[in-house]
Amino acid sequence: MGKKHSMGSNTGLVEMIGLTEKFTFNPKEGIDNPVMVITDDADSVSTPRPRLCVLKREEGESYGFNLRVERGRQGHIIRNVATGGVAGRSGLQDGDRLLEVNNCYVDDIPHPEVARKIKLSGHQLCLLVLGGNEYEQAVSRGEDLRGLAKAHKGEGCKPPRLCHITRDPVSGLGINFTPVEGEKGRFSVNLGKGGAAEKAGVRKGDHLVWMDGATVSDLTHSALSRMMKKCGDHITVLVIDSESEKIYMRERMPILPTIAVPLNLPYRARKHHLVSGSEGYGFLLRLEKTPSGRTYHVLRDMDSGSPAEKAGMKDGELLLEVNGESVESLRHEEIVDRVRQSGGQVSLTTITPQGLEFYTKLGLSPLLFCENEADESEKESSTPASAAEQSPQKETDDSGKPRHCSLQKGPLGLGFNLDCIPKSPGAFISQVAFGGPGQSAGLLEGDVIMEVNGQNVEEKYLEDVIMLIKEGGHFLSLTVMHKTSYKSKQSDTPTRDITDTEQEDDDYEISAL
Repeated sequence: MGKKHSMGSNTGLVEMIGLTEKFTFNPKEGIDNPVMVITDDADSVSTPRPRLCVLKREEGESYGFNLRVERGRQGHIIRNVATGGVAGRSGLQDGDRLLEVNNCYVDDIPHPEVARKIKLSGHQLCLLVLGGNEYEQAVSRGEDLRGLAKAHKGEGCKPPRLCHITRDPVSGLGINFTPVEGEKGRFSVNLGKGGAAEKAGVRKGDHLVWMDGATVSDLTHSALSRMMKKCGDHITVLVIDSESEKIYMRERMPILPTIAVPLNLPYRARKHHLVSGSEGYGFLLRLEKTPSGRTYHVLRDMDSGSPAEKAGMKDGELLLEVNGESVESLRHEEIVDRVRQSGGQVSLTTITPQGLEFYTKLGLSPLLFCENEADESEKESSTPASAAEQSPQKETDDSGKPRHCSLQKGPLGLGFNLDCIPKSPGAFISQVAFGGPGQSAGLLEGDVIMEVNGQNVEEKYLEDVIMLIKEGGHFLSLTVMHKTSYKSKQSDTPTRDITDTEQEDDDYEISAL
């Protein structure tokens, strides 16, 4: 039964329920008479309904949409959905707000990181979205969007696991597979107790989805057995528990390595945060050609005690990203420019040649399972955070260079206040809470805000800077310089740590960093 309404006459009742002829109440039918059921008001609250859009594209084909952050609007906004394109066919609509990318909640993470996740997805992408109006209404009511996304999958739904198994000399791989009766292409897992597979994260009752880059739904049991015999001493499998698999199938969600939890993988890309010293970063970057003809940007000749060595970088590692940007399509001099423009601090993502070969054979990007930081003990010697923790009373910065500070919102916020000179553009740190995220990241009172999440804000007014910070959600990246240095900064300061590129021959280029 709908809401109760106060009514003064039968005429009022007739107008409210939209009848076109006189109605005579029948006491035998009572209030359950269908024409007496009055619906809720049009503006009544309804539960928002997220939509899952699965996008599949061919080699060289784009997904056919743009992702934007817009002034005065919250969330990651879908725009310019191409009619008849991959996104349009999936049900994606202009104005939709993005809640999840490949099972990962993204509403509260910075826009560049969301875009990065989409780029790393390969040829198949799962987006959980909410209509623009629904999203704005939910935000205005203070609804838990993360809980909404979780409820869409249902209780008990767990992500798949990507497990790398190394053969035990005695007990072997400790795993075999049995076809699920009456269901072609589905296989249940049998484990040897305490064996290699169990130690690698495979569990009793799991179902096999993918093995060494091949989806098993198209394989017969005999073909799968042949693959097992050829695998040698290592095998990488994608598995999921049977109950979660049912939920994925019911919701028509693909089970992909891109949404998996990685377990026991032998190689991981690593992200290093470096602060330039008096002699630069202390390594060479070379463009080297392999016997196969492919070229890679290779780290060489780490100076002893240099920022590069302290950050844990190793000779021969391959460069994958600079400040979160893939170097795959960049020329050597473009990479050098990216480092030059980073202002005395830089983030580099690297992997060993063996690691790149491992992921290439699996058909996966090595950036999917990147370690966000180098080892803690190594990191502390090269980031501003450690300096702030070791010297909490420090009130000025004498480096004379911009500093990059990364923050994650804590229970009491970001731990700093902003202020400005009245009627003038620009913003500066007016107060830093002791022990908060701001102090841990190295922020100091008097720091001038130069960039917010990669966007220059030196000519923006305080309210615009605050809006950009809020749009970043729980994570924030700031480039700052203390006011004493900012007033006298030179336009060429960011270029002093890198020499000009020297091209020695056609096989490689080299730059000192």
